[in-house]
Amino acid sequence: MEPAFWWVSCHGGAGTTTLATAVGSSGAESGGYWPAPPRPALARVVLVARTHYYGLTRAQLVGRQWASAQAPEGVEVLGLVQVADAPGRLPRELRDLALLVAGGFPRVWQIPWIEDLRRGAPLPPGHPAVRQLGLDLHHIVSGGARHA
Repeated sequence: MEPAFWWVSCHGGAGTTTLATAVGSSGAESGGYWPAPPRPALARVVLVARTHYYGLTRAQLVGRQWASAQAPEGVEVLGLVQVADAPGRLPRELRDLALLVAGGFPRVWQIPWIEDLRRGAPLPPGHPAVRQLGLDLHHIVSGGARHA
């Protein structure tokens, strides 16, 4: 059985494993590769990137690949998860870049810095941003409206 959607890393260390575990939904990891659905199937994708310069520019590149039909046929990008790379607010240049990159995706979710992750603790499913991401994905893949 195919997963309801795929977690795809825009770069190494983006956080797909952590998110897949915390959200615990019907998604599966595809690493840094586009899934290749058998025709005429559809492969829904959630892209994941960190909010540092490299992560954001990789997300931008991956978004351009998808928008210019360079992804496998049948890939539908549901959105981009931007995972904080450090505590606190992003510097202005990165905030501006994050907004620019976000404009290329149907949805963007923000996961803030969670200090416990540095110490090896799992991402808590009850964290508000994680819970919202899980609710949104559930509504999207089950055919419902996006949870606001």
